[in-house]
Amino acid sequence: MRLFAAVRPPADVLDHLETALASVRAGTEPGPGRGPLRWTPPADRHVTVAFYGEVPQGRLDEVAQALDAAASQVAPFAASLSGAGLFDGRTLWVGCTGEGWAPLMAAAGDVGVGLGRPADRRSRPHLTIARARQGGGRQGTGRARPGGDRRRPGGPDPAALAHALALYRGPGWTVGEVALVESHLGAGPGGSPRHDVVHVAPLGTGPGALWQDVGRAQD
Repeated sequence: MRLFAAVRPPADVLDHLETALASVRAGTEPGPGRGPLRWTPPADRHVTVAFYGEVPQGRLDEVAQALDAAASQVAPFAASLSGAGLFDGRTLWVGCTGEGWAPLMAAAGDVGVGLGRPADRRSRPHLTIARARQGGGRQGTGRARPGGDRRRPGGPDPAALAHALALYRGPGWTVGEVALVESHLGAGPGGSPRHDVVHVAPLGTGPGALWQDVGRAQD
């Protein structure tokens, strides 16, 4: 089993993001499944807090119990999606605000250490929204359209989309659980991964949890 731990934003948060994406890419995408970017389906968008890799099926209960214990020590916290950027010029992401991400990622990463994996220490919580297809990263400049619109032939430039989303700020929500997810590579639409939630661990059930202000997202 290929496992990771992730936070799944609620539907209204994902819908708000999808509306923003539709606005910035309007008129630049040639059609579903085409263009230089492979978009993550909205239902599959998540914030990975720890990656565990291949784990034997027989250890699933052990991993789930360890994640329960780790999550119990992290209090629910306010979060929102905010800003955007690129990894390696190919992976388009939206960032996350909230003071609870660092302790959650540390706690979830320790579960992997218990499995004998190297520590997975993530410093920047983010939600991946698109990846450049093979050979579909930056393209030629293209011919300028009237009014100075220099759109790439075949689709938008990832860097231009990241710039357009740099000031994006989504609605806030309270992170109250973390999911243990099994990833099936190539089993989703168009050869994308398929993600199945195999366990959900609630946050803040342990006596040592440090409670945050969940009334609003942190800047």
